[in-house]
Amino acid sequence: MNAARPFVSRLERFTEVDSTQVVVAGWLADGVPEVAVATADVQTVGRGRSGHLWQAPSGMALLVTCGFRPRHLPIAQAWRLAAVASLALAEAAEAQGLRDGAIGLKWPNDLVADGPDGDPRKLAGVLGEVAPTAEGAVATCLVGLGVNVDWPAAAFPAELSSTMTSLRELAHRPVDRDALLEGFLDRLEPRYDALMAGRFDSAGWTGRQCTTGRQLTLQVGEERVDGLGVGVDPLSGALAVDVGGAIRHFDSAEVLRCRIASAGRL
Repeated sequence: MNAARPFVSRLERFTEVDSTQVVVAGWLADGVPEVAVATADVQTVGRGRSGHLWQAPSGMALLVTCGFRPRHLPIAQAWRLAAVASLALAEAAEAQGLRDGAIGLKWPNDLVADGPDGDPRKLAGVLGEVAPTAEGAVATCLVGLGVNVDWPAAAFPAELSSTMTSLRELAHRPVDRDALLEGFLDRLEPRYDALMAGRFDSAGWTGRQCTTGRQLTLQVGEERVDGLGVGVDPLSGALAVDVGGAIRHFDSAEVLRCRIASAGRL
C-alpha cells in the first residue's frame, strides 16, 4: 500500500522503459493489487491505438499506465475505465491554467484542444487493454496515457506540427509533469470509486465529445463512411453518426480511423 496515497498500491517512476503498459502488465501478472501506476521519461516501444508508436522527447510528455482489477465490471462496460481516466486527465490538464471545457474528447481515444484555426489538435492519447474473466467480467485492465506536457511547438515533429499541441502551448508557460500526474490521480480516484459503485459520469463524457455536431469521415474496415456526428451512446460507448439521414452506431473496435472535417462546428 502507498502510505501517501492509499488509492495507489504501487507507483514507480522510470527513466526509460520499453513500455509502461508492459511494466504494469507484469506487475498485475505477479499479483500486485490495484491501482498500480508506472510512469517513464522515455518509452522505446510505446504504443497507441492500432499498434501505432507513441514516442516523445525525454521529459516533454507524461507517459503513464494505470493497472486496475475492477470488481465485477462487465466486459461490455470495460470501455468506461478508459473514459473515466480521460475525464480525470482532462480536468487535471485544465487545472494547469486552462479554462474549464478547454479540453475535449475525440472519440474514441484522444484528448484534444482547439488550435488557432479552430480545428481540434491532439494533446493526449489513451489506450485500454482488457483481460476478461471466464464469467465475462473484467479481470484486469491497463489504461495507458501519453500526454504532451512541456513540449514546445518549435520542437514538434514537422509532420505532426499542424495536428498536435501541448499543455505548455495551451497554458503559455512551462508545465510540470509531476504536478499533472498528481492532479490526475486526485481526480481519478473518485471517478473510479463511483464506477465501481455503478455510477458513470455520462453527462461529462458525452459533453466533452468534439465529434458531436461535426462532419466526420470514418474508416470502417474497407468502407469509408461520411456523416454528421450526432453523439455517443453512454451505455455502449458507440459513436452515433447521421449518414444520409439514417443514424448508424459504430463500436470503437470496428473503426480504424475517425477524422473531423476542418469546416468547423455546424
